[in-house]
Amino acid sequence: RAGGRRAEMTTADGELLLHDRADLARGLALTSTVEPMVLPGTMIWRIVVPAGGRWQTEIAALPAGAAQRPPMQGSVGERYRASEPVKKIQAWRATATDITSDSLMLNRILRRSESDLGALQIHSDSGTGRPFVAAGAPWFMTLFGRDSLLTAWMSLPLETDLALGTLQQLAELQGETVDPLVEEEPGRIMHEMRRGPAVGQVLGGQIYYGTVDATPLFVMLLAECLRWGADPASIATLLPAADAAISWITDFGDRDDDGFVEYVRATDRGLINQGWKDSFDGINFASGQLAQAPIALCEVQGYVYAALLARAELADAFDDEPLARKMRERAVALRTKFAEQFWLPQCGWYAVALDGNKRQVDALTSNAAHCLWSGIATDEHAEILIRHLSSPEMDCGFGLRTLASNMGAYNPMSYHCGSVWPHDTAIAVAGLMRYQHVPGAIELATQLSAGLLDAAAAFDGRLPELFCGFPRGRFAAPVPYPTSCSPQAWASAAPLLLIRSFVGIDPDVPAKTLTVRPRVPASWGIVRLADFRLGTDTIDMEVRGTEILTASLPEGWELVIE
Repeated sequence: RAGGRRAEMTTADGELLLHDRADLARGLALTSTVEPMVLPGTMIWRIVVPAGGRWQTEIAALPAGAAQRPPMQGSVGERYRASEPVKKIQAWRATATDITSDSLMLNRILRRSESDLGALQIHSDSGTGRPFVAAGAPWFMTLFGRDSLLTAWMSLPLETDLALGTLQQLAELQGETVDPLVEEEPGRIMHEMRRGPAVGQVLGGQIYYGTVDATPLFVMLLAECLRWGADPASIATLLPAADAAISWITDFGDRDDDGFVEYVRATDRGLINQGWKDSFDGINFASGQLAQAPIALCEVQGYVYAALLARAELADAFDDEPLARKMRERAVALRTKFAEQFWLPQCGWYAVALDGNKRQVDALTSNAAHCLWSGIATDEHAEILIRHLSSPEMDCGFGLRTLASNMGAYNPMSYHCGSVWPHDTAIAVAGLMRYQHVPGAIELATQLSAGLLDAAAAFDGRLPELFCGFPRGRFAAPVPYPTSCSPQAWASAAPLLLIRSFVGIDPDVPAKTLTVRPRVPASWGIVRLADFRLGTDTIDMEVRGTEILTASLPEGWELVIE
């Protein structure tokens, strides 16, 4: 089948062509280096391989809609090395920071991350050629709001162009009107784009906006891009989009004026859950009962808090002191209100959400760790939360479970209720390192990262979208999730966030200041960053443990070691 319709099959000169009867431009052409006998729907080779002998052929499958297909001359490997995708990855590697360590396995994982991120990049067809990253192969080779933004954030140690291109692409598609069918609202950042036949039958249309977290993440990444060296003029052109995003948070995100951002789908076509755990059963109570919308997620309130501070930082950078003060005041008020209404003192963690009746959804989840990453957690709450995150109910040995194993809905083979998502664990590690002054934070961050890198090694250096949350004591290797995307964007970027978190890189390019808080695990040895581009400047650095061994900074830069 092709394109969801019955496919026609034709043959010609050793080529098998499968194409859509309703759209002859859509199809697949199969060819081989050893010419087969070709029948409708079948390629056959009749061969005799003597004892000790060998026979081989290489088969190429190419989209049949292309105007011309290259002939099967030379090996597939030769044509692959000369292909446009390979050239694209080579160009990506040429501009990206070279990150290495004394750990051969970590180096292998980092090289795979770099290659996969290059392979998942898409360049805008609007004529700008700007890069952004698809969410994952094979199911989500398209632009996503949340996934693309978080991947770009994690990939900043490699380069800023990907983050800036993602922001520009999403700003062009930012909501302008109220359209319940696709859940578009003014200022809202889209959830995903889909193309192809029958697209209107999926989530209402080609561009679907039903996500609650992409909008604050957009503002967060914009400020981060400025700090990491993106062109200030380009950042300035995106400020109206940031302001529209802040307005969406106030006017549409906070649906009942209680100070928190909630979601509820507008039609029965939309996603029931609209945070990163967007499966129908992803948000539940400790008993296993499903939470009912409107739902205010704990991590989303943290993203909003960080977005307000990010907009304040941008206002400072562009000399708008009144706006900066207003944003910071709102952030402080939200942090106070969040501590009052989301903290569960009887449990020792943040409620994963408030439901439609403002009840605290009391399950212990990895969502709470995102509250460390955003900085909305108080030190007092963080210390207690860390103890629960380090429990065997949450840490399976290969990473952080999405749902604790003693919760009612726990299932280690579920999509969001007990599995392990590498990006989720990496965000937890980044949050723990943000609170490294809190007892137990560094120890848990080191433990989680070691488990995650062991999982990557078990998957041949490539972290999949997710894997099952069975305890490591029961299975020596992580159990694959059957339909996981691999490569998947934010899973591919997760090792980069680990590097950033333990090296403690915090640049401020406009101020020409590089702050570093190194806490590199002993097993990594020396971590080296070569050709580390910050704006128009390049920095080389070597870090081991808590020491900066070498740092080559351009004139005028200040290195701050904490």
